[in-house]
Amino acid sequence: MASSHKPEIVERNVKEKDDKEDNKDEEKGGFIEKVKDFIQDIGEKIEETIGFGKPTADVTGIHIPCINLEKADIVIDVLVKNPNPIPIPLIDINYLIESDGRKLISGLIPDAGTLHAHGSETVKIPVTLIYDDIKSTHESIKPGSIIPYRIKVDLIVDVPIFGRLTLPLEKTGEIPIPYKPDIDIEKIQFQRFSFEETVAVLHLKLENKNDFDLDLKELDYEVWLSNVSIGGAELSDSTKIEKSGISNFEIPITFRPKDLGSSLWGMIRGKGTGYTMKGNIHVDTPFGAMKLPISKEGGTTRLKKNKEDGDDDEDED
Repeated sequence: MASSHKPEIVERNVKEKDDKEDNKDEEKGGFIEKVKDFIQDIGEKIEETIGFGKPTADVTGIHIPCINLEKADIVIDVLVKNPNPIPIPLIDINYLIESDGRKLISGLIPDAGTLHAHGSETVKIPVTLIYDDIKSTHESIKPGSIIPYRIKVDLIVDVPIFGRLTLPLEKTGEIPIPYKPDIDIEKIQFQRFSFEETVAVLHLKLENKNDFDLDLKELDYEVWLSNVSIGGAELSDSTKIEKSGISNFEIPITFRPKDLGSSLWGMIRGKGTGYTMKGNIHVDTPFGAMKLPISKEGGTTRLKKNKEDGDDDEDED
């Protein structure tokens, strides 16, 4: 009988030991949870007392201060608010510009500055798009077109209590890939002819090969007839050239025919003469002001007398 009770005693002792170990684990686990809760509570109280909080950021504007046939300078304005009682470092700025999922440019701006305590400030992110790089990488992007873009910006800041935070931002819009207009001198019409000084009018045709309107504000140019410069000038005249449209306008010019030599006689008889024209047009566009080059080499035009207004399509023999 005595021997039959020993296993029960052993089992009871083992069970009591296991219960004690379980109680210890529970007490240990409960202690850790209490410590975690205590630390979290202290952190929240410190945050409430001192006023720590997460910064906020928003893209408030995108500017294109310079755009031409070679590049577009873009400035991204990001308004950042720091609610904390101490300055916090803006560690890095990561940016990416893409169009229809195609990467156009990306970069990193390290050590981007410091955000003042309890303040807000605009952080400017300058980016330059080089059109040759874009067109060589993405052949489907054609000159003269307008492409959609998506700008992605990550601001990385370091805030007490919270640690390192990433503030992601996005903005979409459109940007042009400019193309230079095509220019032709359709005819040169005499107003007053003299070998010493001739007053004439250049009849120009300007073709806009872009998918956006050009509001012509100014034109500067120089013209060569038979490889001889007959001068140039600047013209301030407001003319709207619609997208993929053609505009005709007239420009007065004064030159000395005797400087042209023997080629003058062919011109007087109404024969076509070779010309070159180079210059720039200054235009306003939906994307800002642009200065676009104009050039025409190896063109052919005619000299017309003032009375010949009705026979523009006929050459004199």
